[in-house]
Amino acid sequence: MRRILSRDLYAAAAAALLVLTAVIVGQHIEHTHHTLRVNWPPLLGSWGPHTGPGTPAALLLAAVTVAYGPSVAARLPWRAVPWTAWAASMAWIWSLALIDGWHTGVTVRLTTRYEYLQVIDRFHDIPATLRDFTHHILLHSPDNWPAHVAGHPPAATLTFVLLDRIGLGGGGWAGAWCITTGATAGVAVMIAVRALADEELARRAAPFLVLAPAAVWMGTSADAYFAAVVAWAVALLSLAVTRGSAWWAAVSGLLFGLTCYLSYGLTLFALIAAAVLLLGRHRIRERPFLLVPLCAGLAVAPAVFTAVGFNWWEAYHLLVTRYYQGAGGVRPYGYWVWANLACAVLITGLSVAAGLARAGSVLTRRRGDALTRPGTFPAVAEARLALVVASALLSLLIADLSGMSKAETERIWLPFAMWLLPACALLPRPRAWLAAQAVLALVINHLLRTGW
Repeated sequence: MRRILSRDLYAAAAAALLVLTAVIVGQHIEHTHHTLRVNWPPLLGSWGPHTGPGTPAALLLAAVTVAYGPSVAARLPWRAVPWTAWAASMAWIWSLALIDGWHTGVTVRLTTRYEYLQVIDRFHDIPATLRDFTHHILLHSPDNWPAHVAGHPPAATLTFVLLDRIGLGGGGWAGAWCITTGATAGVAVMIAVRALADEELARRAAPFLVLAPAAVWMGTSADAYFAAVVAWAVALLSLAVTRGSAWWAAVSGLLFGLTCYLSYGLTLFALIAAAVLLLGRHRIRERPFLLVPLCAGLAVAPAVFTAVGFNWWEAYHLLVTRYYQGAGGVRPYGYWVWANLACAVLITGLSVAAGLARAGSVLTRRRGDALTRPGTFPAVAEARLALVVASALLSLLIADLSGMSKAETERIWLPFAMWLLPACALLPRPRAWLAAQAVLALVINHLLRTGW
């Protein structure tokens, strides 16, 4: 036992050393060559110690969750656990956002010159705008889209256009939408863990999904909303393959299709979906028709957008050109290919580093059990959880190696980060690891002024 605990600490220490190295090397590169295009590498932010109206609430929530989170998650009836986790996540994200105040922390986040709300008025004729969307992606094209609009398929911007159409316009409502939906991502992950592994692991993961450092960037970022959509796609797929539900399969397919039109990079979630299908393959063999509603749902969003006139592949290739026309063409791959992983540590915490080490050990020893036996035994359930976490890590690493995620990954990788957090369910002494998560989030939010 003592040796295993030492391995946990070694993994956490290695992750901390990676972050420290990224900070030191990044500061040197930026001050010498000015090529990183971030003020406080590896994060996009600036040094600025501060407190705000959200500080007392954040401190209180952190203390209460660390002290009582594991026991409450273990004792509550299961039906109450997801609702409690959603409420706690919302409170945690809101309190961290309000450390910067309502104006700076919420209302202006999605209204900067890079953001979606800058182009709401250009979507007065939605079908015509979608047909013309690709003509404004390149940096030197007429009326080129802002960075985040050009960098995503149009469903991302359409979300805020539709919010505006129903009377929920402006940065305040947009921020509230992202926080409210984003807070459900952890609930979806928890439900998937219960379906694929077992309920005990889902309960043990719950406090870590609530008190994640990722909450610093989930309030308020559209990527929090993206994280929720794709998390529910995976969760419903997990329910479909474990319960044999055609309805869940159809809705999962719809959400996966929508995900592809929210963010190009989230197509990598196909790997996580494949892991879910692999774990549920016995039920699929019994009821192979489940793949029919899944594929039918998956085809809806591509069919609609293509019929309107938006070409996903053309837009993606233009985005690659646009990416290298801007900061992506200046930022050095040799730094970001490993510094991005330091960003991943900062959004998931040192606990995840220790959890991933445990998951790797479990998967090495019991990979066969994960694929051939149901998750009714604790060791088998752990192996099944480890396989899902490993698929998320593989997706993140592919995104990293692609070179299309140089910097700002503390925001861009939020959807992947949510699926690494369940690895913490494998750790003993959860309160100590939870405290480390909370302290990291509080330190970052109070010392840095994050932004994008």
